[in-house]
Amino acid sequence: MTATRLLEIDDARAIVLEHARPIQPESLPVSAGALGLFLAGSIAAEVDVPPFANSSMDGVALRAQDAPGRLTIVGESAAGAPFMTGIDAGQAVMISTGAVLPDGADAVVPIERLTVDGDAVQIDHAVTVGEYVRPRGSDIATGAELVRGGSRVGPAQLGAALAAGIRSWPIRQVRAAVLTTGDELVSAEAPGPAPTLGPGQIYDSSGPMLLAALASARVPAVTRHLPDDAAAHRDALDWALDNFDLVISSGGVSVGTHDLVRGVAAELGVNELFWGIRMRPGKPLSFGIRDVGERRTLVFGLPGNPVSGLVTFHLFVRPAVLAMQGAPDPGPHFHAAPLAVAVRPDRDRDDLIRVQVKADGTLAPLGGQQSHQLAISALADGVARIPSGDGELASGTVVDYLPFDVC
Repeated sequence: MTATRLLEIDDARAIVLEHARPIQPESLPVSAGALGLFLAGSIAAEVDVPPFANSSMDGVALRAQDAPGRLTIVGESAAGAPFMTGIDAGQAVMISTGAVLPDGADAVVPIERLTVDGDAVQIDHAVTVGEYVRPRGSDIATGAELVRGGSRVGPAQLGAALAAGIRSWPIRQVRAAVLTTGDELVSAEAPGPAPTLGPGQIYDSSGPMLLAALASARVPAVTRHLPDDAAAHRDALDWALDNFDLVISSGGVSVGTHDLVRGVAAELGVNELFWGIRMRPGKPLSFGIRDVGERRTLVFGLPGNPVSGLVTFHLFVRPAVLAMQGAPDPGPHFHAAPLAVAVRPDRDRDDLIRVQVKADGTLAPLGGQQSHQLAISALADGVARIPSGDGELASGTVVDYLPFDVC
């Protein structure tokens, strides 16, 4: 159904998260490509870590019962080059940190606590069994849970998985299509000088910005530009709906004669769940879903103004992406912070104003808050939510703050 009234921000976000269910996981290689994503299931160690007993110090490996005493050095065990012959009573092996403990040895004496004399070593103190030895499996044993399902993959999780013999893991990899609309847009991303703008044309910032925002959420995306033509919209939307988990259009969702996205999406089976939020910027946001069998595609129609697109992405699209990835708490995560100056609210809509965080932790609004004024967004640390109402919010009033540093 299509909403006929403006939704509150929180109500719209609740609808998005209600329908942004985790997608089917796939088995992906353990690599840096999974950083920032979430494990769809727990993984267990496939080998003991470490896979053999080894030394935690440079020194000599020996039988603890032979110390104190003078021992004969019979060889060396280095990392990656173990001593393959066991030791007997009165014998020792020079050993490096991480090297295999030779058969028969049950302790290590650090180099600082012994005296080497040719092919002999003198140890003047008693030694305890297990001293400076890392037992096999002392980090994790084969079959033990290594990382729980729902955990976010970081460098530590990646390193631990590879150390434990894991080569693939279950990951929900959301894939997205970004469709920019409008005859007025000209791409300036190609190498070389920017193309000359014709009458009424502007450089496209929304498309590249949304691709970058998706990349910050670990979502690979492709983009297409659509002229103001119904057939072109139908072809591109049909392609996107059939091939991607998430479809984002930029522009074309208002009520003008060239705003074609919502109508064409409806023709292609998209169930629009709402259109219009009681917020500024970002009022004409639309959201819908298309279910085909077990496959669900989320469809966001973002306003064409770049600032509106940026704000609505952070408030609605990014949380949806995280939910689809299986995040336990997809957000968005607002913080409480005081205003640095007095702010006058809008009477009818909640304002999302771009702010800088001052050294004292207060929020300072930036000048130029119109939805077409993208330049100040490059200076902003995030947005402050100013509830609608009359009067004025005094300096020091605590408001909700959403930071942009989520990459």
